[in-house]
Parts: sequence; structure tokens; C-alpha cells
Amino acid sequence: MSGPVGGRIRSYRRDGFTFDVLDDGPLDGDVVVLLHGFPERATSWGSVAPLLHAAGLRTLAVDQRGYSPGARPRRRRDYRATELADDVAALVELVGGPVHVVGHDWGSFVAWALAARRPDLVRTLTAVSVPHPAAFERALLTSRQGLKSWYMLLFQIPFLVELSARRRGGAFDKGLRQSGMTPSEIARCRTEVVEYGALRGGLSWYRAIVFADRELARRPILAPTTLVWSDGDTAIVRKGAELTAAHVQGPYVFVELPGVSHWIPTQAPEQLATAILDRVWSV
Repeated sequence: MSGPVGGRIRSYRRDGFTFDVLDDGPLDGDVVVLLHGFPERATSWGSVAPLLHAAGLRTLAVDQRGYSPGARPRRRRDYRATELADDVAALVELVGGPVHVVGHDWGSFVAWALAARRPDLVRTLTAVSVPHPAAFERALLTSRQGLKSWYMLLFQIPFLVELSARRRGGAFDKGLRQSGMTPSEIARCRTEVVEYGALRGGLSWYRAIVFADRELARRPILAPTTLVWSDGDTAIVRKGAELTAAHVQGPYVFVELPGVSHWIPTQAPEQLATAILDRVWSV
């Protein structure tokens, strides 16, 4: 831990890497760890976190592996799910977990992995947009999810996306716009991810899929869990959401947000905060 102000965690270290943290809300409140997705950072929770603070909760939003400047290894294998989950586990152990865990997009994937790998550290889980990994894998084979996920193959090509993202208004920006991002959100992505030097690290999460622990991805989830999915999501079809219940042994709730794009934390913060609080207060 470094730079504590009144007990605040501004960064922490694991395995030689330093991770930046946005620590806000009442210091004596129950802790909610917020995990961002691609291509965003901890600031993507900026509209959700204050609503949780108003309810008495403390939030720790992390710039994860590949995004924090002090945690950008170059090898693909260093971005496999077990490493990503263990990064978060180190933070939870630092604050003396277990904690409530919320993840969006790839952050959901990390949250699922953490709950499967270290159930002792997760009081509740709220996954946003992305279903349980085994449900997602099944949806790839039994629905239009495979077609929706074509970009994952594109992201495997070295340097292609990185080069595309250099030009404002190019294919990278167009893809974000088609996914439902607003102009201001695209501008934030360019500033906080592309210009910040975090794009390569974010893409490495996709490029490390070949190192996935398939056994871990199939473990059932014991924690009380909520999955929040939106019907305007261009990347994730409903099938995976429907299949997720079979992989959760704890209490489970599915929340569908109509008319909302994939970018739920920035575009439907009040609805998401309500779902998170309902899950937190259920235990």
C-alpha cells in the first residue's frame, strides 16, 4: 500500500507490479471492489460509485493489469485469468476481505474467476454484461454469440488494433461508436487508454485466451450473484445470460435492462447501482 491518506489505498503491489486504485466513500463502510472492462479504466465507475457511497459503501476501483503503468508485463501469458484474479485477490486480502465484487465486461470475467478461485474472498458478486465463462462458451456454440465475437479473432493480430487506434475517427473509434459509446465516452477512451499507453495491455487480455484455465472457467459460483445484462448489447447475446443460472449455486438474480447498450456503468448508472445495492443488502 502506498500514499495512504486517512487509511485510503491509492496503490498496492503484487508480484513486483504496482496497481493504481481509486478509493472513495466512507472508510468504515462495507467494501465494494469495482473492476473495469475493455477499453476503459477505473474512472468508468465514476457515475456509479457516488451512488454506492451515498448508501454507506466504500468503493475500491482498480486500474487492472495492463492499464496501471506499473503493471504492464509484455508476455501474453502474464494476462491469463489466474493472474488477473490473483491481482484482485491481493487487494481484497489487503483490506481484510471478503468484499462485494462488481465487474463489467472483462472485469466481469475477472470477477467470475475470482469467485471461482477464491470463494473465501467474495461476499457477493455482481457481474455486468458478461455471463459465467462456461455459459459464454456454450453460447458461442449454440447461438449468434460466435458471430458477435468475431472481433476477438481480429484482436489476436499483433499491432493491427494498436495501429488502427492511432488515427482519431478511424476504424477503432468507429467500432466503439457502433457498440454504443457516445462521443464523450470515445474521447475519454482515447485519452485514458490509447494516449495513456494502456491499449496494448488491454488487448493482451484477449491475446491470453489461449492460456485459459478451462477447469477454473467451469467451477460453479457459491457467492450470492446478480447478472446485469442489457438488450442493446452488441457484443453479448441473451443466450449466455440465460445459461448462467446453471453455474451459480448461491442465490441468483438476473436483471435485464431494456434499451441500454453494452456500456451500462456509464449509461445506466442509477439502474446498475440499484442492482448492486439489492445484491449487497441481500446478505
